[in-house]
Amino acid sequence: MLLTIYSILALFYWVFLTLYLIINGRKIAYLSSIEMSTDDDLSVVIIIASRNEEASLKQALTSVCNLEYKNYRVLVVNDRSTDNTTNILSELQVKYQKLSVINIDTLPEGWLGKNHALYTGSKFSDEDYILFTDADVLFKKDVLNKAMHYCLKNNLDHLTILPGIISSSSLLNSVVMTFVIMLTALQRPWAAKIRKSKASMGVGAFNLVKRDMYIQAGTHEAIAMRPDDDLKLAASIKAAGGKADVLYGQNEIEVEWYASVKEFINGLMKNIFSGFKYNVFFAALGAIGTLFFFVLPLPILLVFGTNTERIFALIILVFQLVLYGSMPGSSGKWWYGFITIYSGLVMTYIIIKAAATNLYNGGIYWRETFYSLTELRRHK
Repeated sequence: MLLTIYSILALFYWVFLTLYLIINGRKIAYLSSIEMSTDDDLSVVIIIASRNEEASLKQALTSVCNLEYKNYRVLVVNDRSTDNTTNILSELQVKYQKLSVINIDTLPEGWLGKNHALYTGSKFSDEDYILFTDADVLFKKDVLNKAMHYCLKNNLDHLTILPGIISSSSLLNSVVMTFVIMLTALQRPWAAKIRKSKASMGVGAFNLVKRDMYIQAGTHEAIAMRPDDDLKLAASIKAAGGKADVLYGQNEIEVEWYASVKEFINGLMKNIFSGFKYNVFFAALGAIGTLFFFVLPLPILLVFGTNTERIFALIILVFQLVLYGSMPGSSGKWWYGFITIYSGLVMTYIIIKAAATNLYNGGIYWRETFYSLTELRRHK
């Protein structure tokens, strides 16, 4: 009886999730479909926080400094780098007049490094719009032109563009795809444009904000100790009454988020627990839910189920294949659905390990800096 109930719940979950994400995901437009205008001339500053980014910095900054928008500049905040980042920035400054650099030597109390760096950049600028982006993002030349035209045409205070994630590892891509599915279902980015909805979406790769609204929302001071700063910046702007929207950026904006599954796991250690409000109970629910719906349905139903329950399991698999292959805004492959069990196990492991590690250490390590859990909870 319990197995029958479980099979029905799991089947309903995957049918609903697949239809929910595919139908709603199609409400989001692609940046590649946006017309380009050369008449938009409001000023934009692109602010990039950089700490020990020597591996990706040169290529990313070269793409940023070659954008076609006519009224913008690039401001890199070099946040206590100890590798070759400082030398790379010096070389690029000679080559690109629109590039300027601020060097930070110390981190004030009550701030995460990246948040403080982005805030510092905003204080050293006065442009109409601020684009917060990361030091490993690659832009096509017309990205800013299209984004600003879309912002001005729709009178937006905040525009997020979801980047294409590039990786040569199919295994990593399948795990990232599972994470994207979970995050998308939680954040509902298609509803960010609806004023009455609380839904919001922000990503580190592309958060374009109108300066006046950024100030009204409290700047990064309001989220000084949030490791999920990109999401919380979007939420604070929406809460302040800002008009927001989201676009897909495939083939226009790209980032190699992580190089391997191991890097992906380690990368999420710093912020996944914050998504559960640093609450063990919520984290446990997240881990159990992931196990219950992503990991266990197929093996449990196929091994222990009746013929009817095995048919349910095969239908679940079909919907998994459809979702992974057809989710709008992604470059997922249908056969990633066959790796759902593995991806679900990885996500369950991340949730459990992050909560346990953060509790054991009494905080998180991010870019060689320790932040206490007491202080993080105080600012949650």
